[in-house]
Amino acid sequence: MKQFLSINDVANPQKLVGEALKLKANPLGYTQLGKNKTLGLLFFNASLRTRMSTQRAAQNLGMEVMIMNMDKEGWQLEFEEKVIMNGASQEHIKEAAAVVSQYCEIIGIRTFSTLDNREEDYSEMILNAFVLNASVPIISLESATLHPLQTLTDWMTIEEYKKKDKPKVVLSWAPHSKALPQAVANSFVQWIQKAPVELVITHPKDYELAPEFSNGATIEYDQNKAFENADFIYAKNWSSYTHYGKVLSQDTSWTITEEKMSLTNNAAFMHCLPVRRNMVVSDEVLDNGNSLVIQQSENRIYAAQAVLKSILER
Repeated sequence: MKQFLSINDVANPQKLVGEALKLKANPLGYTQLGKNKTLGLLFFNASLRTRMSTQRAAQNLGMEVMIMNMDKEGWQLEFEEKVIMNGASQEHIKEAAAVVSQYCEIIGIRTFSTLDNREEDYSEMILNAFVLNASVPIISLESATLHPLQTLTDWMTIEEYKKKDKPKVVLSWAPHSKALPQAVANSFVQWIQKAPVELVITHPKDYELAPEFSNGATIEYDQNKAFENADFIYAKNWSSYTHYGKVLSQDTSWTITEEKMSLTNNAAFMHCLPVRRNMVVSDEVLDNGNSLVIQQSENRIYAAQAVLKSILER
C-alpha cells in the first residue's frame, strides 16, 4: 500500500480486515518492522481515539511517534498557489509538507470539513495538498469527507462479532444538537458495500449522502422497517449534503432506544464515538451487553496497525 486515503488505496479490503484481526491476536509480532522509523501525526482538529490508537499502533510496530496539534502549535498554513502571503498565513504547504517528510517515514493527517462550502470540502484541499507536496506516504486520520481508519475498524468489528455469514447491517441517522460532517457515514457506506453483509441505510428524507458514495445502496426512510431483523445497528448523525451543512431535523423519534432495538434480531449496537447520550442513543442501549462501542475503540489500534504494517512492507 502506497498511501491510505480511502478504500481505493486498498487492493483487497477483506484481506486487510483479516490482517487487522491477526494483529489483534499477536499485536507485538512485528516490533522490528518499524524500528528506527518515525510516524508523524498532524492534527488540525480534536481527537481522542484516532490520536491514541494510531500512536499505540505505531508503537506496537516499533515506530517512534511525533505529534503536533497544528491548530494550536503550528504555523498557520497557506494552501493557495502563487499567492502573496501578506495575510494571516506564515508558512506555505509546499515547505511544511516537504520539511515534515524529512523527519518522518509516514505522515498521518487529520482535518475536518467546514460545512460552509460543499465544493471546497469535497475537494479535500488540505489532505490532497499534503499528498501533493510530501515525499512520504500519507494516511488519512479523517478528512473533510471520509474516515477510512474508522470504517476499516467497523468492518473488522462486524467480522469479529457476526453470528451469520451475511449479517444485516443498518446505518441509521440519529439526531444531534449541531451540524456534523458526512465523513463517517460516507466511509461506512463506501467500505461496507464491499463487505459480505446486507447493508441498509435509514435516514429522514433530505439526508441522502453524496451519490458517489451511496449509489447502489439500499435506502429505507422508515427507521422501524429498516431495523427489522437487523444484526448490527450503526448509529451516526450527519448534516444534509443537498442543503449542505444544514440541520434539517432534530426529530428525537430517530434516537436509538431499547424499543427500537427490540425490532432487530438481537442486534449489536455500534457507534464511532464520541456519542451524545440520550440524544443519539439511550443510556439503556449504550450500557447493555449488546453495545460494541468500547470494543470498536480497541479495534482502532489494530486497524491502524494493519495499515501502517502494509505501508512499511511495501
